[in-house]
Amino acid sequence: MNLPRMTKWIAWAFVLVLALNACSKQENPAPGAAAGDMTVRIGSVSPLTGPQAHLGHDNANGARLAIEEINAAGVTLAGRKVKFELLSEDDQADPRMATIVAQKMVDQHVAGVLGHLNSGTSIPASKIYFDAGIPQISPSATAIAYTAQGFKTAFRVMTNDRQQGKVLGEYAVKKMGARRVAIIDDRTAYGQGLADEVEKAVKASGGEVVAREFTTDRSTDFFAILTSIKAKQPDLVFYGGMDAQGAPMARQLRSLGLKAKFLGGDGVQTTEFLKLAGADAAGVTASSPGVPIDSMPGGKEFREKFTAKYGVIQNYAPYAYDAAMTMVAAMKQADSADPAKYISELPRVQRTGVTGPISFDERGDIRGGAITLYRVNNGKWEVLETMQGDTGTSPKP
Repeated sequence: MNLPRMTKWIAWAFVLVLALNACSKQENPAPGAAAGDMTVRIGSVSPLTGPQAHLGHDNANGARLAIEEINAAGVTLAGRKVKFELLSEDDQADPRMATIVAQKMVDQHVAGVLGHLNSGTSIPASKIYFDAGIPQISPSATAIAYTAQGFKTAFRVMTNDRQQGKVLGEYAVKKMGARRVAIIDDRTAYGQGLADEVEKAVKASGGEVVAREFTTDRSTDFFAILTSIKAKQPDLVFYGGMDAQGAPMARQLRSLGLKAKFLGGDGVQTTEFLKLAGADAAGVTASSPGVPIDSMPGGKEFREKFTAKYGVIQNYAPYAYDAAMTMVAAMKQADSADPAKYISELPRVQRTGVTGPISFDERGDIRGGAITLYRVNNGKWEVLETMQGDTGTSPKP
């Protein structure tokens, strides 16, 4: 082929590629682009594989339902119609993977992140979002440390573990009659942090902690730990961790003949726990931040919509929905999806969500808050009582 002609064709090809790229960018412009509709990306991060995948998909679907409804209603920012796009990623409930996924979110120029699900993943990821100036609203990370770091990008729509642990420890001693308490945790930021608060509350209420053991969030064999605990004759065993470990622990506790009552936090108070524990779930008590779904302002309607589309609610889906709605509400107040502009509106948001009133304190914790206690009866979680209180925000350093 003639070289000048080849050069000419290469030049035309290069121009065509540039033109196509330009068109592509106009179809999905950045929030600061000058004209036309814009697409705003919002990230959702949770474990979508592994033993906590059921909880991760619960979060992702709660966020997805919110984004679908927001798009259907229509949002205009700075005179431009907005389409929100949810980018869902899997952090495998692994702190190391969480930082990789967080950087991926930053690289994809998301305007905000809904997540992560676990405290142990939310905490390391929050530093990456803070450095990038990207707001993060967790639907389910309850560890005190998450918002105690001083990152102005970190928020949550669920009460933290200072209050939950206090309620659990007091309830164990004062309402369940436990004088001798054994405590096990999974050594995650969530499990250990909650167990620490329970231990404090048990002692403050006049109970005795006769054993403090730990496992991992991947284990399923607890016979050695429970055999050791059995010798100390506890009235109650508390487990700080998730349902994938809590259910086999409850079964093994019964198979060893322990008469002790079994108590857990929100990681245990799930639909999946009932399935995994089977008949041995009977009598198990657990807490969950917030009020029962039937008592939530929009709970019944949310359950109908969610279950029709995605199936049974595990636990956190309504909070993921509220996290998404709250993030977009801040964008509306700022009339911008630019993180640098709308982040200052997040502390000013005051709205009634599906789960209840939503506003944030100076640390990014939700104001107000409640803890509800449940017990398994006839294969279902039944409400025992709801306790109102403050968020249990940790004191300033």
